[in-house]
Amino acid sequence: MPLKVVRGSLRVVKNSLPKHLQKADLEHLQLGRDYANQYIQGSVVTFYQLIRLRNETSFFKIVLQESVNSSSRNSSIYILIFGKLAEDCAKGVQQGDIIMVAGFSLAKSTNDCNRHECQVEVSDEAGSTIYVCTRSSRNVTGEGTVSMKVVPQYTYTPLNHLKNETVVNLYGAVKFFKPAYLSKGTDYCSMATIVDQSNVKLACLFFNRDKDALPQIYRIGDILRLHRIKIRKFDDQFQAISRSGLASLTFDGNIGAPTIPRTSSKTFSFTDEDRKTVEDLRVWIASNLFSPPPMKKLCDIQPSMFFEFTGQLIGKAKVDGSSYLLKVWDGTKFPFPSWNVLVKEEDLEGDEYFLRRLKYLTVDVVAYDNHVHLAKLLKIGQFISMYNVHVKSQSSENGPDFTQFLLHGGTRHGTGIVVLPESHSDVIELKSFLGAVDLALSESSERASPEPENSYTLLGSWVERCQQLSVTVLTDHQHFDATTLNTIRMSHIPQNYRIRARLLKFEPEKLHQSVKLHCPQCNSLQEIPDGTELDSILREASTTCSNSNLQSTSFFNSVMWQVENQGQRQLAVHFVTHKELLQDPEDTLIFLEGGTLNEILRFTKKFKGIIPVASKEDSLVLLDLSVPYFWEGNMQYYGCKHCSKPKAMESLDCLASQQNPSWEYTSIAQELGIAPLEYVFVMKFTLDDGTGTLDVYLLDSKKFFQIPASEVLINNTFQENMEMLMNRLCPAGRTLDDFPWLECFIKSYYVRDGTENRLCYQIFDTTVAGDVC
Repeated sequence: MPLKVVRGSLRVVKNSLPKHLQKADLEHLQLGRDYANQYIQGSVVTFYQLIRLRNETSFFKIVLQESVNSSSRNSSIYILIFGKLAEDCAKGVQQGDIIMVAGFSLAKSTNDCNRHECQVEVSDEAGSTIYVCTRSSRNVTGEGTVSMKVVPQYTYTPLNHLKNETVVNLYGAVKFFKPAYLSKGTDYCSMATIVDQSNVKLACLFFNRDKDALPQIYRIGDILRLHRIKIRKFDDQFQAISRSGLASLTFDGNIGAPTIPRTSSKTFSFTDEDRKTVEDLRVWIASNLFSPPPMKKLCDIQPSMFFEFTGQLIGKAKVDGSSYLLKVWDGTKFPFPSWNVLVKEEDLEGDEYFLRRLKYLTVDVVAYDNHVHLAKLLKIGQFISMYNVHVKSQSSENGPDFTQFLLHGGTRHGTGIVVLPESHSDVIELKSFLGAVDLALSESSERASPEPENSYTLLGSWVERCQQLSVTVLTDHQHFDATTLNTIRMSHIPQNYRIRARLLKFEPEKLHQSVKLHCPQCNSLQEIPDGTELDSILREASTTCSNSNLQSTSFFNSVMWQVENQGQRQLAVHFVTHKELLQDPEDTLIFLEGGTLNEILRFTKKFKGIIPVASKEDSLVLLDLSVPYFWEGNMQYYGCKHCSKPKAMESLDCLASQQNPSWEYTSIAQELGIAPLEYVFVMKFTLDDGTGTLDVYLLDSKKFFQIPASEVLINNTFQENMEMLMNRLCPAGRTLDDFPWLECFIKSYYVRDGTENRLCYQIFDTTVAGDVC
């Protein structure tokens, strides 16, 4: 009952209060504390006109004075009232009334005046109650007490009772999450997988232009309450999608933790029943949900590992367009020599004295790609948690190995950054620990250590070596003399050259975008279709009814499946046999007719290989070559539309009849008349040798980087090697004189561009030195 107007003395009003409520003095109110069982009391000295906010929420503001005789700024405070309760108070509260406010929350005051530094916020959704003491004969309905019940009653759906295309309210424990990141559009995104006592998991996707409006999840095991979330079915599984009107509360999932919700909303309901639900979930989490990995201290970290870390940010700087430096500490010392990123002094934000004193307790974390935007928004002194940080050992010829701290691009495995509030238990504990750290003792013990002072020495010696030695190797034509870039620009076309230059810049900066599909026969290049494009093509094909009259043959056995919950859609699976017998799944090739992208990917986890097909008369033929002709594990193999002459699936009978069919993609392509496309790196290098610059193209599948282009898109290790390698060839944050030398072979040629010939240069017969990789 949000508003109660009681006629009679102050004693009568106090007797009507619930027994569990205790009075709190205004001067003792503090941000971050739980006041669920307390109330404040005072006289209404001022009230303002009822207004409507932009979201149509009613808003009413009053000034509450605790003592008329006090001149302290803490004796008066603003009460901000929202929703239906605001409308009721505008009608039922008058100047001079004594009121008691229960079920309130505190926020930092936004009013620049001589009042309390906090402001009280109440609403009907938050379950707030305002008791009004009056002796006047004002016209109120009811005999003695006017009770207006406007708290909404919410029903929460268990995760095992969800239905498609419904809007529901949910409770769940976080089993996995991805911190907020900026999408390709204007929205921020985050994701969480929640589970409840039914042991059903639900993936929740959140989008909002305001990052702070997303659910504030900090650890696995947090509890989420979601109001008005949309449920949709995708690939036979339910997903929760944020929509307009979504409201979320997040709670610490540990037993005994304060039941204080984390939310950006100013108004929300939270009843005794909600409190019981949170406590029940906490008990269930402790017994059933696996324990989250503990936050690592720097002193406990070992190369090479991925870990979660909470610390304080004391410095930051832009490294380049795709990476950002974060200097962090947690009061403990990393036990190995670490890589200090060299940036210009004027680019480094942070207190110079503090940075110098903490030099031996600080580590440099480099955040890449999508994390750069959030890293830029961080403020010096904030406490942050970083998830899935990679510490990687790096060899050094002139000294001990040193380590790098990397926050790789992407959100796989929950990689990301969040800012923790000052009231968070981890921050309170960490601040207490940092305050006790003896910096002087740390510095003296570091100076007495026989190890190198820090990794600036190691990094500097490596740069010096790179200035003298080439980081690339010529695989042929070593007898050629080097030619300057300025001479090459004025030479005849075509011609081959040996050059020695530095890599000034490269494109694309996001290395995964450099992988393309190339046809060796017609020399054409094409982009790799993304998952959305592939799924669209496959879904369009899947709407065509399969040939139910197609019979099993000595070559394959066919099975027709009715896809559950998708109307009349059928899925035909044709198992290729060996000597009329089925092989083990890991050795079996299947033809899949009518399958979607996710269905194909599920089949690749069980079978040797998948070929998407379609029925044509009495035979099976390849699907459109816009999709891969062969799927094996995480790899997809494409064919050239221009050079291929596809044959029917029966052409593979000769392979199936072999003693031990291998089902290699090259053999399959040959029998089916497919010209296979190869994965290649396509990059543009801008080289500089002091006489001039030259744009040179690289088209290479494996030789130059000694990394297969086909693996870069699916293998994290290869992606990390590529990032490390390009950072060495073109080190960020340093002058060109510090860059390593590249010794390359290039050739000049013309390319027909419309009606004109365009001059191009391409690298060939060159590879990166093995010790650099």
